[in-house]
Amino acid sequence: MIKLLTLVALVSIACKLLSGRWPWELLQGDSRAANEKRARNLLGLGAGAGYDEVIEAHRRLIQKVHPDRGGSSEAVHEANAARDLLLARLTDRRGG
Repeated sequence: MIKLLTLVALVSIACKLLSGRWPWELLQGDSRAANEKRARNLLGLGAGAGYDEVIEAHRRLIQKVHPDRGGSSEAVHEANAARDLLLARLTDRRGG
């Protein structure tokens, strides 16, 4: 059992040294990419969409799904989460 734990620790350290990320961070990267893709699909945006495009797509979607127009508050929350995720990605890529 100790040998297995030692092996797992060494593999984790090697992964961190080679890729700059821990193994569990690499696994999360896939779900992050999937969440971003889902957000882009919800807002109807391509991968190269900028800040203004995200804001405009969010505005259009909110007009369709707002509870005052027969939509639901859950749909509004999803649209807001998609906007927030994509805007956070844009600021991450710009480095600030």
